[in-house]
Amino acid sequence: MTYRVIQWSTGNVGRYSLRAAIGHPELELVGLWVHSEKKNGRDAGELCGLPPVGVTATRDVDAVLALDADCVIYTATADLRLMEAVDDICRILRSGKNVVSSSLVSLVHPTTLGPEMQKRLEEACLAGDASLFTSGIDPGFANDVLPLTLSGLSEHWTQIRIREIVNYATYDQPEVVLGTMGFGKPMGDDDELPLLLKPGMLSMAWGGTIRLLAEGVGVALDEVRQQSECLPAPRDLDTAMGTIKAGTRAALRFEVQGIVDGEARLVVEHVTRMHDDLAPDWPQSKGGYEIIIEGVPRMVCRLDMEDEHGDHAVGGVVLTATRIVNAIPAVVAAEPRPLTALDLPLVTGAGLMK
Repeated sequence: MTYRVIQWSTGNVGRYSLRAAIGHPELELVGLWVHSEKKNGRDAGELCGLPPVGVTATRDVDAVLALDADCVIYTATADLRLMEAVDDICRILRSGKNVVSSSLVSLVHPTTLGPEMQKRLEEACLAGDASLFTSGIDPGFANDVLPLTLSGLSEHWTQIRIREIVNYATYDQPEVVLGTMGFGKPMGDDDELPLLLKPGMLSMAWGGTIRLLAEGVGVALDEVRQQSECLPAPRDLDTAMGTIKAGTRAALRFEVQGIVDGEARLVVEHVTRMHDDLAPDWPQSKGGYEIIIEGVPRMVCRLDMEDEHGDHAVGGVVLTATRIVNAIPAVVAAEPRPLTALDLPLVTGAGLMK
């Protein structure tokens, strides 16, 4: 069966989900919405490094939603436009099109944004007889399906920890790295905190992951906690986004913890640097994920990734795109409601061998 799809945005993740959709044997690209005027009217293939495919980008939302399509791949940035992104997604769902998305990361578990938002999304799904699935690599596969699968090998466990270690120096996404995460910004008081480190933001972004893990292993959470620490650059650092000046934020480590009976039992940890030699006492790796399950047996599983040029940061972006694109057939077949990874069957690489 062939599923007709629309790509919504061609930014950091969108250009890779567009490329994956064009190459997927079960998908047919029928539409492309773009935000930028300079991309308007260009061929979809051109916007993701492929030969022309005969689908022209447009900024006309009504024209895109009038297309006959099974699913929209929604990857528009939502860090600073949460409500606008929700409006977009609800409008798409009400038009009768399923949605897979990497934008509102907290929606890996649809309860995270509160009962009013959950109700709004549920009503949009029912109105359009469509489903919504939010995922990626993190939040997403690396800290839901992968650790939950490994937990099924336990005799018993005491803690599940998912640790991301990434050098973001090659990750040319200044809006996220320099803006949302605050790299290269002063290490000052609370007035200088970037969006990601403001009170409650880490728990909002990764709280959905913690709730999904808790549901998957059948435990009740007392609460979700967050903690973080930052270190300055000891010298000027050259990156793909410009120079990180000495004394500004250059390393970030945080945890979002699911507390059960007063103890941190489910933990998502991020160790992020702008140079490999920063914070030598923090966990080290060339870049990727560690899933550590304390218990019997103790398990440590590593997930490393690189794009076709050997870049591990961009490799993670590709995985975010392919996770949602490859899930489209399962999402189209699902009941009309906001979904979690627990609602989908195993998504494999069937048909993707080259």
